[in-house]
Amino acid sequence: MLSGKQIVLIISGGIAAYKSLDLIRRLKERGARVIPVMTKGAQEFITPLAAGALAAETVFTDLFDRQAEHDVGHIRLARDHDLILIAPATADLMAKMAHGIADDLATAVLLATDKPVLVAPAMNPKMWQHEATKRNRTILKARGIAFCGPASGEMAERGEAGTGRMSEPLEIVAAAEAVLREEAIRAGSLPLAGKHVLITSGPTHEPIDPVRYIANRSSGKQGHALARAAYEAGARVTLVSGPVTLPDPANIHVIHVESASAMLKAVEGSLPADIAIMAAAVADWRVASEGAQKIKKDGTGKPPALELTENPDILATVGHHPDLRPRLLIGFAAETQNLIDNARGKLERKKADWIIANDVSPQTGIMGGDANTIRVVSRDGVEDWPEMDKGEVARRIIARAAEALGAD
Repeated sequence: MLSGKQIVLIISGGIAAYKSLDLIRRLKERGARVIPVMTKGAQEFITPLAAGALAAETVFTDLFDRQAEHDVGHIRLARDHDLILIAPATADLMAKMAHGIADDLATAVLLATDKPVLVAPAMNPKMWQHEATKRNRTILKARGIAFCGPASGEMAERGEAGTGRMSEPLEIVAAAEAVLREEAIRAGSLPLAGKHVLITSGPTHEPIDPVRYIANRSSGKQGHALARAAYEAGARVTLVSGPVTLPDPANIHVIHVESASAMLKAVEGSLPADIAIMAAAVADWRVASEGAQKIKKDGTGKPPALELTENPDILATVGHHPDLRPRLLIGFAAETQNLIDNARGKLERKKADWIIANDVSPQTGIMGGDANTIRVVSRDGVEDWPEMDKGEVARRIIARAAEALGAD
């Protein structure tokens, strides 16, 4: 969502300015170009040299800089970018924004811009709760300016705590992505805008007793990448996730489950959907009778007999649903042999539209790895895709799904 975007980052004068250096790094990690604008107050806390080195860009500081203003530089800063982000935004800067004061480069840019603006406030809790600040933020929100935070916690001042801390850089990054996504939806440039995409991800854990369970090696990386790609394509995304160590994707509704039965319940409760992608590695079997207490060794050297019963088949249940089957249903087939034959059988039995087949033999490293090699099996044939990282696999699957949905 941020890749290729140009963001003007206005850094105003507050102790939270030190977080802006990490924010620059986080934005650039996601492919954004960051152009820093620093107020005089900001330069009391961090240097333009530090901000410029991290951004790999010229740092703008002075409204009356002859070199920068020879072609009305503040107007270019206001207009020639995708987003203006203010982090930290002090009470003083918010007041100037609300009342149209343009007495330095940052406020002149803000008064001249026609681009979306995101504000990350940072100030003492008393200042945040002051009636003047409340009025100012009401004015700014009424103009369509977006806010991220502030958060609650300890302040720089000894003994001070409350709401006023600047949000953490990753939270601000997620808010920036959400603002740009909304702009793209309004512009009609996202292919899945207005669509609901339901995705399952990760393994399931089937309890044996209170401390043991049956599981598999799925990391959830591919399913979570699919959720992220669907969100970036404009969809409303529901991610039903088994137990994983991955963080929840930002701005996505995540339902956490443990077992196959719980996953099926969450999936059925999340329908209807335009697209469903069943990427989770659901355990085929569970223990017929879960032990109420930890199963102990009995001294005979013989393991306990575990009676297994079949788990519900989530993909087949959705595929055969009489009323709520999605327009496009995609399943995954993780196999160690007879890859295409098994995928074709699953396609027919479970009434899926596509099966994403991959060889998960131990030597491939796919289970838990960062790359994937897939084959897309449909009634039209089999497509071989080259090895790609799981993020790129996800983006390509979502792009193909959007095309298929549009062609219906």
